[in-house]
Amino acid sequence: MTLIKSISGIRGTIGGQVGDNLTPIDAVKFAAAYGVWIKQQRQKEDYRVVVGRDARISGEMIQNLVMNTLVGLGIHVIDLGLSTTPTVEMAVPMEHADGGIILTASHNPKQWNALKLLNNDGEFLDAVEGAKILEIAESDDLNFSDVDSLGKITKNKAYFDLHIIEVLDLDLVDMPAIEEAKFKVVVDGVNSTGGIVIPLLLERLGVDVIKLYCEPNGQFPHNPEPLKEHLTDLSKKVVETGADLGIVVDPDVDRLAFMDENGEMFGEEYTLVACADYVLSRTPGNTVSNMSSTRALRDVTEKHGGKYEASAVGEVNVVSLMKKNKVVIGGEGNGGIIYPESHYGRDALVGIALFLSLLADKRMRVSELRKTYPNYFMSKKKIELTPGLDVDGILKTMENRYQNEQLTTIDGVKIDFADSWVHLRKSNTEPIIRIYTEAKSQQEADNLADKFIDEIGAIAKL
Repeated sequence: MTLIKSISGIRGTIGGQVGDNLTPIDAVKFAAAYGVWIKQQRQKEDYRVVVGRDARISGEMIQNLVMNTLVGLGIHVIDLGLSTTPTVEMAVPMEHADGGIILTASHNPKQWNALKLLNNDGEFLDAVEGAKILEIAESDDLNFSDVDSLGKITKNKAYFDLHIIEVLDLDLVDMPAIEEAKFKVVVDGVNSTGGIVIPLLLERLGVDVIKLYCEPNGQFPHNPEPLKEHLTDLSKKVVETGADLGIVVDPDVDRLAFMDENGEMFGEEYTLVACADYVLSRTPGNTVSNMSSTRALRDVTEKHGGKYEASAVGEVNVVSLMKKNKVVIGGEGNGGIIYPESHYGRDALVGIALFLSLLADKRMRVSELRKTYPNYFMSKKKIELTPGLDVDGILKTMENRYQNEQLTTIDGVKIDFADSWVHLRKSNTEPIIRIYTEAKSQQEADNLADKFIDEIGAIAKL
């Protein structure tokens, strides 16, 4: 069992020992540290924080602990209940709140949960802000309010509708074209909140929706990370029903993947590529993704006359570079679409609306659309970390070993070869080293990943 404290929040498994797992005491401690930090930002009479959760089994327990801790600090809470990460992100500025907390462990299995922390713009905290909250949590300098100054909890169930309205109002979302196309779509909501909001969005777009695992009970029917090997049921359902495509999201609905009419993956990496192709064709500009994302985004961006740049991994790093470069669209290759015209956060609802607009405009099947993009193949593997392993030393050894290649070290070690690349980095959310590779064939990408796994294993004597 594990507890991971990072600048992006606190993540861990439910139950077990305090300080080693995400126990009620740990949830209260870090919620209190966040609340203290919120109050340090501005001196004012009333503080407001938006709180929402995915459908994890532990979600209601953790949310009650977090909300009442904030109440004890004199902070008013807007309770969205079952929600999504992008919905909470949008609600923060709409509520003129001081921050937000999403209770979700994203793609991790059901025994995990997490506190993901937002600033008053509804965006993830930067490294300095996150470090300050960790410092407060360890200091025990937590001063709670007296009985006459406690906060209040106000429930607000309107934000799924408000989120959908905001998406449909985007200039590039072509509702008439989507309605005319009469798409039939299978939605895998992994029994979390995507099972509520994605069908609602699609129905508003005039799409014929077939629901698969859309009961928000937190009992994930398969590994919740939206990868090909986890989506055999979706593939079968798409083919059986003669659907035009399949859609799958992760439990907190910030990652998005598509499946074509043959039950084949469109490619999680190509979610952003396709949406960027559509946006760039109408609003020329630049793009950003992280270092572990496909080269295809660079190719599509340059085709439209724009410039592409890669950031360190992590949504806050992507957003920071997007703002600096004034890009028109960006995100992460894990199916995360960040469209500034909406908000600076990964949003599956926005991605779905843009993708269907593109598909309706092109008047082609999903499999045909995929063939219009550069063909790269990616391998995503990992090495489990053992206690005491000197990961930084291992990465430094790899950097020295490949110093004559094109290297980037802003986030682990990325080595660019002529026709392929490999990115080695410590995960921010799990005790693993991630090994991402990309090449011109799946076999080449897999072989490259295995080669580096063997090299790291030899160095670490695993």
